[in-house]
This record gives sequence, structure tokens and C-alpha cells, in this order.
Amino acid sequence: MKFAITTLGCKVNQYESDAMSNQLLAHGYELVKFSSDADLYIINTCTVTEMAAKKSRQMARKAKRTNERAIVVVTGCLAQNTPNEVKQLTKADIVIGNQEKSKLVEYIKEHISHVENIMSITTFDEMGDTFASTRTRAYVKIQDGCVNFCTYCIIPYVRGPVRSRQMSSIVNEVVNLTNRGIKEVVLTGIHLDSYGSDLQSDTLLDVLHELDKIKLLRRIRLSSLEPTVITRDFIKQVKKMDKFCHHFHLSLQAGCDKTLKRMNRKYNISDFNRAASLIYEQLPDCSITTDIIVGFPGETEDDFLKSMTFIKGIKFLKVHVFPFSKRKGTKAYDMVDQITKQVKSDRAKRLSHLSEKMTYDFLDTYVGKKVSVLTEEFEGKYMKGHTMNYITVLIDNKEVKENIEITVIIKENCGTYLKGVIDG
Repeated sequence: MKFAITTLGCKVNQYESDAMSNQLLAHGYELVKFSSDADLYIINTCTVTEMAAKKSRQMARKAKRTNERAIVVVTGCLAQNTPNEVKQLTKADIVIGNQEKSKLVEYIKEHISHVENIMSITTFDEMGDTFASTRTRAYVKIQDGCVNFCTYCIIPYVRGPVRSRQMSSIVNEVVNLTNRGIKEVVLTGIHLDSYGSDLQSDTLLDVLHELDKIKLLRRIRLSSLEPTVITRDFIKQVKKMDKFCHHFHLSLQAGCDKTLKRMNRKYNISDFNRAASLIYEQLPDCSITTDIIVGFPGETEDDFLKSMTFIKGIKFLKVHVFPFSKRKGTKAYDMVDQITKQVKSDRAKRLSHLSEKMTYDFLDTYVGKKVSVLTEEFEGKYMKGHTMNYITVLIDNKEVKENIEITVIIKENCGTYLKGVIDG
């Protein structure tokens, strides 16, 4: 029986899709591309923005058009948030929530839909081994849930309270992945900062220390963090780890204190600036990426310009720009002073242009230098890989193998990535 799976949204969803794939492979299913004719289609959805929700519904309908006799399963955050609407609008055969992903095969065999009350879940849901979708890098989920309740965010309502994974389980999975050839792991979670807060034992730093001991592992990367995690002690400890990747994705969302307060973020721009300064002071080769929401309710032109000015002052590798999207059930949905679509679009374009320039300027400092690259896959005649600080590098050499670390001399800045040749 052939199955296909598509994933929308975050790295946690990608991890869970890999785990669901592994469940099906273990039961004799054959994985094919989503565009292929399959007997079973799984859509792992996202609902963080209206656009993500729309794409999720479109993919479910696309599966039905590809093979009307196939079983279509819709899961993920959109399914968790509005299961009845999803079933009605997509004509999906089975709709299951986030907590049901670990029992995917069972629900398919029984041909039933079920969405658990996620707010009542208090333990981390083990999903078993994952099927790594690449030979080089694998996502490892170590935490689920969030209790911050930012005013714009629907995620706490579809992911539930904080649940942390046991240390032994994390280490066992990473060891298994490295035994299969994986050299880099990306630790993911809905709110990675909260790891261990429910365990009252291990912390995120403890996890990093344990993984740093795994011999076959070459790189440890973190997904999104908030600036409050970055303390002098945290940076000093990760600085001593040879395998820790010098790249932080620090969630900013707005460079204006007034907007951050309306968002119910737990920091201000001084906190963020302090964190960034500490990173660059202790890890001068480090890169920082971030997310920004433009057009949040009540954001004036002056507020936006303050954000632009603040962002210019931080040496970002990249700024991911998102126009504000109303999500029913959040406080921001009913806020006054909603911003028009045209204004949001204009601000997104202006900030995106700034981001493009910042990326170019950051990359330009590497031309002529040597960098260590972990190779991944071919793109045309070039081998693609990433540096420890998450810069994309294309290597002009058809003989380079996948999944090896090599030293590359950078020859060209291509705006969003670098090109280089092997040293020697």
C-alpha cells in the first residue's frame, strides 16, 4: 500500500511527519511523492496564519483530486483547532489531532477520526523512531506545548501545556540517528525555552551537554529561542561545546516596546539587544536570524519605523517577515485599530528589502575566507551544504560526496548564499 505525506508549518511538524512516516514504513507501507498516485495521503497541517490554514485545506483537496479512492488523513494544528470544519471543507476521510499522531496506524485501520482535548494533556507523547528525510540532518523534538499566550498566537490552544521529553529518550534517539549516518541534529519544540520546566530536573543546557558527548554526532543546532534564554552563563557553556552550532534563531516579532507589550511578549528591545550583544561578544562568528510580524493591531507608522531602526542595529543574517494574520480565538483577533491589508503588505515589502540587504552584507564578509561545510545534496552541478553558523554554500565540484565535512574557500556572494571551491 502506497502512502504520501506533506507537511506545512514548523520544524516540530516536520519531525512528527518523519515519525508518522516511520510508523507506516514499519507496517509495510511504501512511501511515494505527494504528487504521485497513492492509496493513502496524510496532510500534516498548520494554522499559525490564515495563509497556512488555506494551504493546508488546499493540499487535502488536492489529494482527493489526485486519487478520489484514496484515504485522506488530515492532522496537525488546523485539524486540532477546527476538526469539524476541516472535515466538511476538505472531505477528508479521517481527521485526527496532534495527540493522535503517535497512533496514526491504529486510526487508519479503524477508519475513525478523533481529536483529544489537548489542554488536558500533561505528558510528552513519544512517537518512536523517526524516518530522517535527509542523510545529513534530522529534527529531534524534545518539548511540546506553550503557556505564554501571546495575544496573536493560536498555538497554545492547539498544542496544550508544556511537556518535556525525558533525557534518556532524547539521547537514545540521537544515538540511533547517528548510527544511521546522521551528522547534525536540530533540537525542536513548540517553546524550546520551556524545556524541563515541568520535569524539575533537566534543563536545555543539560540536554546540550549530554548530546555533546555522542561520538558520531558532529553538529547540534537549536530551533527558535527567546532572548531571555541568552545569559552569560548559557553562552559561556555552549561556547565550550565543539558540536554546538554558532547560530541562534531569536524570536523578536517587533522592534518596538509598545507593540511587544500589546503582543504580550515577555521581553523588551533592551533585553533583545543585550542578548544579541552577548552572543556576538562571546561568539563573534555567530549568526542570528529572527521573525518579525508587521501590521500588528495598533502599530502606527512611527512604531514600524522604530522597528526598522532597531532591526538595522542588529547584525542579522536574515529576518523572516510575516504580515499580521488574525486568528479567531486569540486576543488580537478582537483588538481595535486593525491594520489594512495594503499597509501590512507595504510594510512587509519594506522590511523584506532591508532583510535582503542585511543578508547580502553579512555574507559579503565571508568572500575570500575559508569555512567548514557539511555537504547535503546536489543542486545542478553544485553540492549544497551549510556552515556551522547556518550559511548556505554551493560548492563547484561534481566529485564532492554527500554528508561529509570539508573546508571551502568562498569565491562569490550570491545574495542569499555563497559559492566556493574546495580548499586544496
